[in-house]
Amino acid sequence: MPRSYLDFEEPLRDLDRRREAAALGGDDAAVALLDREIAVAARAITRSLGAWQRLALARHPDRPTAIEAARVLCTDFVELHGDRCFGDDPAVVAGLARRAGRPIAVVGHQRGRDPGDRVRRNFGMARPEGFRKAQRVFDLAGRMGLPILTIVDTQGAWPGTESEERGIAESISGCLAALAGVPVPVVGAILGEGGSGGALAFAVADRLLALENGCLSVITPEGCASILDRTRTPEGVARAAESLRMGADDLLRLGIADVVVPEPDGGAHRDPDAAVQALGREIDRALAELSSLSAEDLRARRDERLRRLGGSELAVLVEPERVC
Repeated sequence: MPRSYLDFEEPLRDLDRRREAAALGGDDAAVALLDREIAVAARAITRSLGAWQRLALARHPDRPTAIEAARVLCTDFVELHGDRCFGDDPAVVAGLARRAGRPIAVVGHQRGRDPGDRVRRNFGMARPEGFRKAQRVFDLAGRMGLPILTIVDTQGAWPGTESEERGIAESISGCLAALAGVPVPVVGAILGEGGSGGALAFAVADRLLALENGCLSVITPEGCASILDRTRTPEGVARAAESLRMGADDLLRLGIADVVVPEPDGGAHRDPDAAVQALGREIDRALAELSSLSAEDLRARRDERLRRLGGSELAVLVEPERVC
């Protein structure tokens, strides 16, 4: 599949082409040399990125999707469809699987891979039936005693008229309540972008992991800039991205994320399988620790973790004047 390149990734395009030509020609020495050059160039690019550019990496069209991550992380994945109320929502994938032979429940946003798939899945922006499908699987996992893995990758819930008509706020709050009270371990993984309540619906967890270029915020930078700056200029949006403190390192510093998982040189899209496997190792560590806890301890620790969010440490880092 052809690679996609963002503006700041252009220096890698020629190196990738040269590596591909060397590989086709069977020149192993040239391939090894170019691999080193590509790694150095990719590290140099990602080292100097601002918040807006890191968000661009989180939205990268080649970044692994929830379904692709589930296929790497799990075996025997059986997808469940429908909310038993209105219909099925392809923007949310949910089902049962095995991780290292252990049964688990997996729920995630699916933004799609090719243009047609993205349109069908509404770019990962779920409608009420998607959240109700997720809640159905959360409740099922609780009854069956299965750990839950959630995968966050959405710009937000779908804000259309049909969502309001079918109860988008109630469906999101249902997910929040289900995850807050479920008697099994919950591990959340921020795979790409996490925006607004659509992301929060899957982010209530005992352990929240974030890939290095993953993001989580109450609103997209575009939405933030349009409200506070009354503009969506590139400069205003970039300023909003910086002020939102939405990057993985900020999430870790604020106590929102528990672990930041390093990505391959250049980002997860450069080697999706390696990125997901690194995430899988942290998922295994979290499940090993959480599985020894009783349902009462899990709920108590989860409640304590959530109540710590938004404390004095968070207030010190908020600088709203930087947006205005």
